[in-house]
Amino acid sequence: MASPSDGTTKTVTIRDVAAAADVSIGTASKALNGRGRMRVETRDRVLAAAERLGFRPNPLAQGLLAGRTYTVGLVTGDSFGRFSIPVMLGAEDALGAGQISVFMCDTRDDPIRERHYVERLLARRVEGIIVTGRRTEPRPGIGRDLPVPVVYAMTQSTDDSDVSIIPDDEGGGALAARHLMATGRTRIGHVTGPQRFEAARRRAQGMTTALASAGLSPAGEILYGQWSEEWGRQGADVLLHESPDVDAIFCGSDQIARGVAETLRERGRRVPEDVALVGFDNWEPMALGCRPPLTTVDMNLGEIGRLAARHLLDAIAGDPAPGGLTIVPASLVLRESTRRATP
Repeated sequence: MASPSDGTTKTVTIRDVAAAADVSIGTASKALNGRGRMRVETRDRVLAAAERLGFRPNPLAQGLLAGRTYTVGLVTGDSFGRFSIPVMLGAEDALGAGQISVFMCDTRDDPIRERHYVERLLARRVEGIIVTGRRTEPRPGIGRDLPVPVVYAMTQSTDDSDVSIIPDDEGGGALAARHLMATGRTRIGHVTGPQRFEAARRRAQGMTTALASAGLSPAGEILYGQWSEEWGRQGADVLLHESPDVDAIFCGSDQIARGVAETLRERGRRVPEDVALVGFDNWEPMALGCRPPLTTVDMNLGEIGRLAARHLLDAIAGDPAPGGLTIVPASLVLRESTRRATP
């Protein structure tokens, strides 16, 4: 930057560099971008002039000259952003290191809208696309033979040649069950979301497998319902009626767990002294707002986003990963709702 006498800051342009080096603008551009043939003395003179004047090239202009836009698209069907925003933030962490910006498009689970957004992103010459959503069920890909690489995150493509990255729902269910058993609980119930959701089925499977390995079975039936606090309240009533001696409840989501906690409190059951409680998602407004604060399984959505972005960057650089499914391990966030039972 140069500082004129009036105190304002003037942006140094390539025209200024060319004039200072006594060359044409075209020659200055070639010297600064390392392109074209010229005498070493000429290139050195241009570079010296640029450094002396404090010239900073425009990254967008450089990218366009190189045939790049430094942008990628993120296509999501998660209208509320509950899952797509953490994935996007993780992706931006990884993409930011490469100075790449993200265009986010909400399809509202509408295939026509999705197709429109894909076409618009391609028209903007994005260098890659990340597809995400709020369900992990396999879904049709956004298109074959697209001119840019595509990675699926928090959802998976039915095409095995695509790269898909999802959380370990089954492992998360097992993690919750093992933690509850480690705190001394043996009568563990499960209240979860709709059975048609793969995530609900896998979380239940993970829990029952972990219990079986310890010679235990769930307290009462696996209670499938809705992803809501209201279902949590109702499910807890059903479970307490079926298994009044239940000493722990694993819930398929934090919303469900918060409803369960309300019913337990109304029925005079203390958490965690009488009944320990574990949720799933680590949705902080829910988990921290629960009374007491909720132990919960974290799907590590940020890591899913970062991994998706790294795969995309590798593909953009010409080193694509082979297609297939990557499952990211879950982790347990410990809070007050699962303190160890006292003898």
